Amino acid sequence: MAKKIIILEHLHQPSDNDYRYVFWLSVPVARQSFYANPLAVSAYPGATADELTAIRSGAIVEQVDVIPKLAGTTLGQLAASLVARFNEAQALLTAVNLYDRYGTYWDGSTWTNVTTA
Repeated sequence: MAKKIIILEHLHQPSDNDYRYVFWLSVPVARQSFYANPLAVSAYPGATADELTAIRSGAIVEQVDVIPKLAGTTLGQLAASLVARFNEAQALLTAVNLYDRYGTYWDGSTWTNVTTA
């Protein structure tokens, strides 16, 4: 998948240079089933069939947010800020595993540990 950051609307003009954007973050393979949603849609209407398949399969998780910037912010400054935010979001998604013990259970006498990488 080539796209990682997609800029959507320019908000709060003319006083600010705020933009709504989409991040497409790569999900570690072992966790993709937890993010899978066959009915998922994208905030980006230009998403291709392959991109939607990746989102629906859980290979990609979509995050939508707004980055506030003052009027006069250049495209280069905006782009650098978005890349920094993307790298932080990707590192967090990769490092924090909400499902590391998902499915671990107790049967009344013994614990069975299940781990997800």
